[in-house]
Amino acid sequence: MATGRILVVCTGNVCRSPLVERLLQQGLDQRWGPGHFEVASAGTGALVDHPMDERAAAVLRGLGGSSDGFSARRLAAPMVETADLVLTATRDHRAAVVRTTPRAMKRVFTVRELAAIVEGLPDEDLPSSADPAARLRELADVATRHRGRRRPGRPEDHDVVDPYRRADEVYVTMQEQVTAAVPHLFRALAPRRG
Repeated sequence: MATGRILVVCTGNVCRSPLVERLLQQGLDQRWGPGHFEVASAGTGALVDHPMDERAAAVLRGLGGSSDGFSARRLAAPMVETADLVLTATRDHRAAVVRTTPRAMKRVFTVRELAAIVEGLPDEDLPSSADPAARLRELADVATRHRGRRRPGRPEDHDVVDPYRRADEVYVTMQEQVTAAVPHLFRALAPRRG
């Protein structure tokens, strides 16, 4: 089996993308066991080598995760090329990833966009491969076929708000948006029982 690789992208790589990275890694390790999936993150304008933003790290701790050892990285084409699935915080980040690596277009989604697509699919339409990398590629294929069929009402509903250096309420909104989306991703990636 090949390790499934997910890349999460935002701007500074200190708030949104590390939050999603750490939540996904923890949940996938619990569901599949360590080593089946590798979740990483990067930023289009990364604060390279910075730790996770203190308030975003507090959000992560409140959700049972840890920011220990995190260090921000700048987005580079090889990261995109080796990822089976790329998740972005916003539509602008999605466009930036595609500009970096045009061939990746069919495997790049905003976190909330992919969650909305998955939410609308019956279980039998979700990926079923037991191979983690194949599972991610299958999810990208399924989501690409359904892209545009099921969307939230407004385009901005695909975006996760940027809380960096903003009021505490914006961190709460980020947390709500991420925690509403992540369970749908786990539903699509849960190993089949039985």
